[in-house]
Amino acid sequence: MNQLASHTHKPPIVLGVESSCDETGVALVTLDAVSGAPRLLGQALHTQVAMHAAYGGVVPELASRDHIRRVVPLLRQTLAAANVPLADVDAIAYTAGPGLAGALLVGSAFAEALAFALDKPVLPVLHLEGHLLSPLLASQPPAFPFVALLVSGGHTQLMRVTQVGDYELLGETLDDAAGEAFDKTAKLLGLGYPGGPALSKLAETADPGLVAEIKLPRPMLHSGDLEFSFAGLKTAVLTKVKAAEAEGALSDVMRAALAAAVEQAIVDVLVAKSVQALRQTGLSRLVVAGGVGANRYLRQTLVTACQRRKAEVYFPELGLCTDNGAMIALAGLLRLVAGTPAKTAGGFSVKPRWPLIDA
Repeated sequence: MNQLASHTHKPPIVLGVESSCDETGVALVTLDAVSGAPRLLGQALHTQVAMHAAYGGVVPELASRDHIRRVVPLLRQTLAAANVPLADVDAIAYTAGPGLAGALLVGSAFAEALAFALDKPVLPVLHLEGHLLSPLLASQPPAFPFVALLVSGGHTQLMRVTQVGDYELLGETLDDAAGEAFDKTAKLLGLGYPGGPALSKLAETADPGLVAEIKLPRPMLHSGDLEFSFAGLKTAVLTKVKAAEAEGALSDVMRAALAAAVEQAIVDVLVAKSVQALRQTGLSRLVVAGGVGANRYLRQTLVTACQRRKAEVYFPELGLCTDNGAMIALAGLLRLVAGTPAKTAGGFSVKPRWPLIDA
């Protein structure tokens, strides 16, 4: 089989499948025939947030079962939205890790079986690489090289990105990820799931004067390196909550102020380390990726900080900050174009733990 024979006549079309946690995503991505820039042809996404909310977090078995129910209808929606027949797909990319093992197996098995039936090649994709490259689908994508701040519920890393597949780890969290710190502190404040967005929304109602009176640590802010640590911040918030409860109850006013103080503490560290990474590498472009990249306060603060340094900062479209099939299709497409060989569909494995540095 000449896997990519059609590439000489038209830009390749890659189908992407994402199922690493609690979102099922399917998308089609290609290259613009004129500019060569990545172009999203169509996508469909289902989130399981409402289903898991009753449990206060993701239940792996429920997540896997829901992926099974959703993936075929989402494929049909994507093909219809893009007006692309399945036969025109040149390759199929899917998330092979990291993530929940059962959830990963659903998307991987589906993609491999579909590719086998269609006699198409497959591209196992590292989930974090999808996040890292997702800003390239924006209307004004960044050019290589750049510093990437990958910040989500499971990861907080700074990377130097020279080109697709050429990544250097500059620093990462030593314990909790930034998104995890948002979620855990939100739970301490009695907020619902998912905690991060709920905490940020509450923070917008806080009294600035009261927020200024709350002293929370900025872990490793002055460590001199690009490592992160957020576990101590959660402990500090717990101490504040217990102190308030000892005096009676945690009032709504104090809860909002604590939410804003937590958000400011996390963002202060992320911004300071990002600016330090730009200075250390000598680069002038910062790319933010991952779910926490949707945080409004983080975006505003990073824009201001980068303007001071005459640096540019890029974010994914808000709809591409969470897990989605578009970023997986994009990563597969760019790998394909960069010369990474696609594999023949058939046997496969997933990697619940898979560092980006090993991409």
